Amino acid sequence: MTREELQGAAAICAGRLAGAGLERGDRVAIALPKSLEECWAIFGTSLAGGVFVPVNVLLKPQQVRHILADCGARILLTSEALAASLGPGLAGLDIVIMTVDGADWQAAPVASLPADGIGEDLAAILYTSGSTGRPKGVMLSHRNLVAGTRIVRTYLGINAEDRILSLLPFSFDYGLNQLLTAVEQGGLVVLLTFQFGDQIVRAIRDHGITGLAGVPTIWAILTRATPSLARTALPSLRYITNSGGAVPTDTVRRLRERLPDTRIFLMYGLTEAFRSTYLPPDEIDRRPGSIGKAIPECEVFAVTAEGRPVKPGEAGILVHRGPTVSLGYWGKPEATAEVLKPHPFIPADRGGDMVCYSGDLVTQDGDGYFYFVARNDTMIKSSGHRISSTEVEECLMGLAPFQQVAVIGLPDPFAGQKVHAVAVASEPVDPAVVLGRAADHLPPYMVPRAIELVASLPVTPNGKVDYVGLVAERIQPGGA
Repeated sequence: MTREELQGAAAICAGRLAGAGLERGDRVAIALPKSLEECWAIFGTSLAGGVFVPVNVLLKPQQVRHILADCGARILLTSEALAASLGPGLAGLDIVIMTVDGADWQAAPVASLPADGIGEDLAAILYTSGSTGRPKGVMLSHRNLVAGTRIVRTYLGINAEDRILSLLPFSFDYGLNQLLTAVEQGGLVVLLTFQFGDQIVRAIRDHGITGLAGVPTIWAILTRATPSLARTALPSLRYITNSGGAVPTDTVRRLRERLPDTRIFLMYGLTEAFRSTYLPPDEIDRRPGSIGKAIPECEVFAVTAEGRPVKPGEAGILVHRGPTVSLGYWGKPEATAEVLKPHPFIPADRGGDMVCYSGDLVTQDGDGYFYFVARNDTMIKSSGHRISSTEVEECLMGLAPFQQVAVIGLPDPFAGQKVHAVAVASEPVDPAVVLGRAADHLPPYMVPRAIELVASLPVTPNGKVDYVGLVAERIQPGGA
């Protein structure tokens, strides 16, 4: 699809939405597989003055329902097949379902569209799991999205000659950023849904791909389970970069061995502020394990629990300031206030603004480079997905006679972290049966690899489950 064709399809989409009564600021959920239709649905929603809400098609119907109900979606754009599968779970929601693969879709007229939107308007809501409860919707303005596009393509050097391979879903902030960057720069984006690493290698070779972004799982697959990577020349691949969690040092080494002429940019970020830091390729050898320094146009620093700046080598919470800081969580002012706070050192009357507290513990060396230490909560990052321990625990508690369930993330060479459940049962339980039931309620990446039955769960002095202790016991030699 050319840029002109994309623009025409987006205009048709906008006309259909306007004809269905969409008003400025209304939310439009987009539940489509990675496709050209999903691309023009995103731009069409913005053209119509709406707020697009990408929905990962891996989610189960009840999870999709939560997103639609939570954001108050006015319209759902989806396919006929997905509409049929989601239909029963949407009963009672005041929502218009529009399928984009109907015969009459392309014949729709282009309606008059609003022209009074500005950069500060809400553009998108991306749902992401936090440390507790169900996923929350991160609100992003048009200015947030444009800033993220401008900043990342600046340090990656992306231009109209680039050909970007899109593997990440558009419901994921970096996946969306790749689409926006390609359109903004006039480059090419190639959409790929894959099952095996060889498919990625062939796509890079056949399409002359210059840029590839992936989560730790993708890099593990390419370096450990894709023999074709070592024997296939990929001269076009200018850079690769990560998201969704740190790339293990050993995986970075393997990537450099297999792609000696490709530059590796290691990055750190969170949906609430998009990207925060990046490590230039030239610093990888000198600073193994570092997540780098602040991205352009942004300030990143670390503070202790008491609110003072950290000293070199001292752990503190990473704080982000800049144009990519989101508008907060949709409909959740209290949760927003926990993440977005006034600048701790610059008063508002002296230019201080809202900053984003990441919840991640980092250290900083004498040269100002950051190093990730740990999450400051129980959120799990697996295969690029942020997973709420609480959400998985609530599901398991409803499926079997458990007294307690604690869900933790354990190191995994492919996923970064694997989901592991530790449970106390009140009567005999077959973990395999429970996991089979869980697969009916959770997407594959949220289903624990195993349920470990124990007599009791360790607790902290405050009486809460000791998640840190549970993890530490199981990563020690001889642990589970």
